Amino acid sequence: MNYNYQVPEHKKLRLIINTDAKNEADDQFAIVHALLTPKFDIKGIIAAHFGERKSDRSMEDSYDEIEKLLGLMDLQSEVNVVKGAPKAMPGEETSVMSDGAQLIIDEAMKDDSKPLYVIFLGPITDLACAYLQEPKIADKLTAIWIGGGVYPEGDREFNLSNDISAANVILKSAIPLWQVPKNVYRMVKVGIAELEHRIRPHGEIGNYLFEQLAEYNHSPYWRNPWGDSWCLGDSPAVSLLIDDHPFHYEEKDAPLVTEDMCYVSGASNSSRKIRVYNYIDSRFTLEDMFAKIALNYPEKSKTLLNKEVVNSEN
Repeated sequence: MNYNYQVPEHKKLRLIINTDAKNEADDQFAIVHALLTPKFDIKGIIAAHFGERKSDRSMEDSYDEIEKLLGLMDLQSEVNVVKGAPKAMPGEETSVMSDGAQLIIDEAMKDDSKPLYVIFLGPITDLACAYLQEPKIADKLTAIWIGGGVYPEGDREFNLSNDISAANVILKSAIPLWQVPKNVYRMVKVGIAELEHRIRPHGEIGNYLFEQLAEYNHSPYWRNPWGDSWCLGDSPAVSLLIDDHPFHYEEKDAPLVTEDMCYVSGASNSSRKIRVYNYIDSRFTLEDMFAKIALNYPEKSKTLLNKEVVNSEN
């Protein structure tokens, strides 16, 4: 990494990334941001499913997308990528074991002085399965989950909808959980023009990040109401581990989630608390990502980029 500073060893943390990378266009930015953050000792990336509405092989699609990103960053041999559960848990009592769940267990049970965090950019299936298989992991990691509806009532939310049973398993558990619900992760808004200006010129990975988002802007599966902007809603999982926004969360009683994704207050163990964020500093999140991509990948001129587009169309 091309930085003129170092993160002291005692300030580093272990990180596992769990991502439904091919669901839409924002996971890719969060993955790249995490891989370029020197504070993180990346222990692996787990490909997550994202239901069956768009694909009957969604976890495999996520796996392929992760491999593509690593190839563009020339990191294929440096990062362990494994497959998570192919679909949601059949119920709260049934673990669906996978290489992803096993990675979480194995890393959590290691004797390592660096704390372990697992970020979930989609459903929280693989953590729930790992916990059911090995409950001892509960006090050996912290989970950060991008998902869930607006408090206090709750409502429909995509990541939650893809495995409500898994969410309830974790809400009932003792695993430390930082939740970023949808009204908060949607604070990370960016103009598509800004992404073209600040991301696209920086290497093959920068060009791909922009192009895949611009292409997805036309997708029939994603009814983006804005057209000229995007929500990079998965990125808070990365920036909260760089700065945990200590004045912008509440410790809440862990709810349970009904089938229609409403929160039922007090239904779980009354002593169980989770951290629920009410604000994300979007500029801090975006600027840190922009800087890390710019420092690590040389900028191409806009003239050269435009020539490449013309040549690809001919």
